[in-house]
This record gives sequence, structure tokens and C-alpha cells, in this order.
Amino acid sequence: MSEEVMDGDLEFANTEARIRQERMDKAEAMRVAGRNPYANDWRIDGSLDAVRKQFAHLGSEPCQPVEDESRRIAGRVMNIRRFGKAAFLVLRDRSGDLQVMIRKNVVTGDGWDDFLLVDRGDHVGAAGNMFVTKTGELSVMVSEFRLLTKSLRPLPEKWKGLTDVEQRYRRRYVDLIVNPEARDTFRARANILRKVRDYFDAADFIEVETPSLHGVAGGAAAKPFKTHHNALDMDLKLRIATELHLKRLVVGGLERVYEIGKNFRNEGISVRHNPEFTAIEFYEAYADVETMMERTEELLHGLVMDLHGTEKIPFNPELDEDGDGWMLDFSRPFRRLSIVDGIVQYAGVPADKVEDREWLINFAKSTHHLELKKETILGKVQLELFEACAEPQLIHPTFICDHPTDVSPLSRAKEDNPLYTDRFELVVAKMELVNAFSELNDPLDQRARFEQQLAERDKGDDEAHELDEDFLLALEYGMPPTGGFGMGIDRLVMLLTNKHSIREVICFPQLRKV
Repeated sequence: MSEEVMDGDLEFANTEARIRQERMDKAEAMRVAGRNPYANDWRIDGSLDAVRKQFAHLGSEPCQPVEDESRRIAGRVMNIRRFGKAAFLVLRDRSGDLQVMIRKNVVTGDGWDDFLLVDRGDHVGAAGNMFVTKTGELSVMVSEFRLLTKSLRPLPEKWKGLTDVEQRYRRRYVDLIVNPEARDTFRARANILRKVRDYFDAADFIEVETPSLHGVAGGAAAKPFKTHHNALDMDLKLRIATELHLKRLVVGGLERVYEIGKNFRNEGISVRHNPEFTAIEFYEAYADVETMMERTEELLHGLVMDLHGTEKIPFNPELDEDGDGWMLDFSRPFRRLSIVDGIVQYAGVPADKVEDREWLINFAKSTHHLELKKETILGKVQLELFEACAEPQLIHPTFICDHPTDVSPLSRAKEDNPLYTDRFELVVAKMELVNAFSELNDPLDQRARFEQQLAERDKGDDEAHELDEDFLLALEYGMPPTGGFGMGIDRLVMLLTNKHSIREVICFPQLRKV
């Protein structure tokens, strides 16, 4: 770090400390005068947007305050323009902004004294009649004014004043105060979740909750977080997926279930990965992989149309080398591409070599510089080649079908070729969004798959699936033919709100220590 940067940081810290002390002095001055700088006795008539709508009929022509129509409002002060014995303040609440005007000879009681102690960032209450300024701005002529919460830290004058972009995530509360787009993103996230729930509720699914603490971390190939329960003196793991518990419910007769909840994976952090993330999984009895594809298309196409009114939406233009941006096309049907066809088309594997394990390993290492061991199983080699060569080429929604059986321990094998499964992943904008398949419900086959996964763990694959005896016991009671689906909610919100980083759509993403 250069001396110039260090000096700048020191100057900023000194300035912030000085401002904080000045604001603490103002709060103390209020206390000395018998007024609480953190009062909680001010009630409002409605949000700022509601008040604005109530008086929209005033239009933009200047007018005097409307008598006998006083409104009580509150909000955070975002801007102050002082003119001697008068001032304009812009207040902000959850719904938007509204301007107020305060005059010393109009405001009553201690209102003017409170105003003299106000800084940008404070929460204030104001009451008065509505009028329209000479510039056509709907405003409140303040007759009553209260300082409700004294802010001790200064807000950035402009958001670029925070030089480290990660400060937007580390201090999300500040980001939300000064950046309306951030608030819009989380409103959109809530709306997306509501629409997802509406879809499954309308299809006669029931929403359930399953444990976050597992004795066996199953349902995915991932590293779990580990903890210890003191009272029971037992080691537990944070769930990496909800799959196995949801299937137990299908066994029990809850034939259409879904869960939206947190999963935890002890893995890397990137613009598309957060160790704590939200996912939805649903399971449907008497359904198969084709049903899952139908529901996937129906759900995503419906979301895109509801939110954007068109089948084509922009996403991450900064990732497009041509600088033209991507227009993701969600028109139905989505493209289908098998793992085998993908490595033939994009990795350059000859069609007669796709199942030659030794040849594939040598080809992947020499041609595509993949780090593979000589004992790596065939399906793993095929998948590694696909993810390295084909997935980065897939922009529009594409069903990646027919995954190898030896890397799909919970999927039903294809009847005509048991080397592959009735499974798909949906890839959009070069990233996996959905994983779904016809579920394996043969308890003997499932045990054999688990045992094969244990053998892979013994060889050093710490993401291989663990053996879950209770789940096998549940299958022995009989799980009906079932289709299952899992989707990352955070990535879905990224796509539907055109956000490049997963950190933009998670309120408090995990960050490295500073």
C-alpha cells in the first residue's frame, strides 16, 4: 500500500472520528435540554409514497399549503439545503423520498432547536400541510418537527466515496441507505420467492421444513461444515442439501413436497458461490425426469414473463467479450444436450472414444490440461471435460442430460443404457441453475451406489456421498416412482435481476476477514 493511500485512509479516519464526536455532542445537547435523541413516541399517518399519492391531485403547479390537511411523516434525512431561517430537507423511508420545508417562524415548540442539531443520516419526524414549490415539487410545510434518531456516523456523500467495493457488502446497512438499486434488488428477491411459492402451492405441493443439523450429510457431492452437540455428545453436520429428508416424506405419503431453505457447503467463495446459500427442492410422486423438465420450463418461463413481460432478458453485459451483452432466451422448449454429445461437440472427443476411460484421461490431461488421476472413474472424466469445455459455451437455457451413473448416486439409471441416468442440469449464462432427475427408489441399487461412493472416498474423494442407513431403511418401506428437482435461489435472482455477483443478491454474503 502506498504512502499516499495510507495518508488518505488516515485522513478519512480522522475526519470520521471528528464528525462522530460532533454528533455525539449534539445528542448530549438534546439530553441536557430535556429532549431524547432516540425517542420512540412519534407516530405517522403513512409512508412517504402513500402521502405523495394522496396529494398527487395537486399536480406540479405551485400552490399554497392545503389547510386542514396536515400529515405526520417520518424518514431519514438524505439532503439538507439551508437558507438562514428556512431549509429544505429530503426524507427517505422504505417507499421513497419526500421533501419538507421548515421555517423558523412556522414550526412550533422545540422544532427549530431540534432542526439546528440535524445532520444528514438522522431520522426525523415532521407534520404539516402539503404544498407545491415554485419548482413543482410536492412538499410538506412543517409545523411540527422532531429529531427521532441521531446518526453518529456520516453517510458517504456519493457512493463512490467508498473506495473498496466490498464495503458495500461488509456494511450492507449503508449500501441500502444510499443505494436505491440495492433496495430494489432485495424487493425483487422477495417477489421472486413469493411467485415461486405461488407456483408450487397452485400445483398442490405442500411446503415443509426439514432439519439443518444432520448426522449424515447427504443429497449432494459437497464438503459439509461440522459441529458438535454438547447435550447429546454427538458430532453433527450442517446440511448440504434437503434431498434425503424430503424423500423420506414422499415415502411417508406426502407425495408433493417442497422446501425453500439454507444449505451450507464448506467450499470456495466466488461471484457465483457462497458457502451459505438458499435453494428450493421439490419432489413429486409418479413423475419422472420429463415431468421435471416440463415443470422447470413452466416455472422459469412464467417467472421471466411475470417479471419482465418478455421471453428475452438481459444478463451481465460486462461478461460478454464483444461488449454487446447477452439476451437470455427463455422461450420454450429449452435446448437439450447430453453429456456425451457435449464433449464430442465442444471438447473434440471422437464419438468412438467417449467411453474409453484411459484414452479420455490422457486426452483431457494433454489437450485440455485437466488434473486427473489414472484411477479416475469414467463418469468423472466425462463430467470434468464437459464442465471445462462445454459449459462455458452455454448462454441460453440448456438442459444437460444423461449424466453418467457413477457420478449420480441418487439418480435412476436409464433403462436402455445403465451407464447413464435420467438426470439433467439446467445451465443458463454458463452456470448451473437446476439439478433434477428421476429418483432412484430401488433400495438394493441405492445401497450399491452408496458403497461405490464410499470406495471413492477411500481413494481421496472427500466430496463423495456418505452412506445413510436410515435413508436406505426408508426406501425399503417403498418410495413411489418420483421425480426430484433442486434450484439455487440466489443464482435465480441473479439471472432475473441482471446481477453479475451472487453477493449482490444476498443481504449479508460471507467475506474474507480483513
